[in-house]
Amino acid sequence: MPFRDRVDAGRRLGQVLLPLRGGRVVVLGLPRGGVPVAAEVARALSAPLDVIVVRKLGVPSQQEVAMGAIGEGGVRIVDETVVHAAGVTASEFARAEDVQRVELDQRVRRIRGNRTHVPLTGQTAIIVDDGVATGSTARAACQVARALGARRVVLAVPVGAPEAIEELRRVADDVVCLETPTFFSGVGKWYQDFRPTTDAEVDRLLAESSGAASSGRTVVHLDRTSAVEPLEPTALWDVGEPPETYPTGL
Repeated sequence: MPFRDRVDAGRRLGQVLLPLRGGRVVVLGLPRGGVPVAAEVARALSAPLDVIVVRKLGVPSQQEVAMGAIGEGGVRIVDETVVHAAGVTASEFARAEDVQRVELDQRVRRIRGNRTHVPLTGQTAIIVDDGVATGSTARAACQVARALGARRVVLAVPVGAPEAIEELRRVADDVVCLETPTFFSGVGKWYQDFRPTTDAEVDRLLAESSGAASSGRTVVHLDRTSAVEPLEPTALWDVGEPPETYPTGL
């Protein structure tokens, strides 16, 4: 097994992302399982931690098959290929979206409470999950981050299905994935401990990050009226090459 648990995966991912430390970076975990991974990335980069809430839309007759996703800010992703193949009508899609929109709004209120978004305007948004299977949720998260003003979007995951990772290159500026197994049979297969992440754990990690920021840890917060300096071009990479081939000038 490549990863002991989500903390181990996050630490390893954080080491690969170290070239981004010190820049205008916000780390965004996908609740719930992505948040423990994201928390370790945020620690490694001395960056603020936040969540980005999205909901996958399942085909009515096969809920495990994603036909799209929705996210904060009214973002809506439709996988036209799946919708057509499954024969999903516009009214069926709309009903599924209505149900998941209620769930998403409840989840946002539950997770955020009185906390507001960490501003993303002019920032590099690093979106982190514990893995990628179909990529629908990650696609929605990338679009939400852009809608909230992110200048650059980086998707970072410990493991992902190769075809999904390739597709995500179309919506993210950079994709970092530690493992892209040819025979991908599910995210959980790549963890020794893949027990569910609880809401209480998400609350604790966000509170710890907020406390670290208020106690003087170096973090970057821009409000929407702040002047934004141009970011230097960066190039991340897929981790699958020998370490000596990794770029060092980020």
